[in-house]
Amino acid sequence: MVSLVLACKRRTMRVLVVDDDAELLELVERALVRDDHAVRTAESAEEALEVMEQHHADLIVLDLGLPGASGEELCRTIRRRGASPAILVLTAQNAVSSRVRCLDSGADDYLAKPFAVAELRARVRAVGRRAAVARPDTVVSGTVRLDFANRRAQIAGTEAPITAREWAILEMLASERGRVVAREELLERLWHQSNGAAGASLEVLIGRIRRKLGADLVRTVRGKGYAWNDG
Repeated sequence: MVSLVLACKRRTMRVLVVDDDAELLELVERALVRDDHAVRTAESAEEALEVMEQHHADLIVLDLGLPGASGEELCRTIRRRGASPAILVLTAQNAVSSRVRCLDSGADDYLAKPFAVAELRARVRAVGRRAAVARPDTVVSGTVRLDFANRRAQIAGTEAPITAREWAILEMLASERGRVVAREELLERLWHQSNGAAGASLEVLIGRIRRKLGADLVRTVRGKGYAWNDG
């Protein structure tokens, strides 16, 4: 029992919850405080940015349907400013195109409404586990320079636009340099599932990474998974 409590404390995070629905805001805040996270709240994109100027956030739980600037616009603003909190989007829009736009705008994960509080808490715990994975702040491989702390990528001195999900893949592979990361492990840790749709998304993102940063940075190990290529 003692070791379990200590493990939970190590994953305590500073969370900003952004939602204009007061009832849902209170529900999410109460659930996360119960898990010992330090929680702040905001009811609009503008208020969220003001809070972020004063307080660091490890995770932002963000509703897409905000008044004024949307949650999607807030995602893009956060990433343009170089901030690197994980972003978990809450959305009532279940269309694939909406979820793709959400991820491309800078979100790391999404949870469809209505959702079970138990699943929300599990998603937040998963973010904590991913954040706990040791990875270097900066990696240089040939002409590629990746600044993980500030989420800046350069190839031959030129900035390369990397999406949040692409950063997550790069971070996981960089943290496991020296070993092959199984395809199923990537899918489970980054998508929380290993079905065909998630597998297809992974292949598309690996292709994008190679186009942006060079074909040799990520090595495919047939029948097993992927590995960081330092050679």
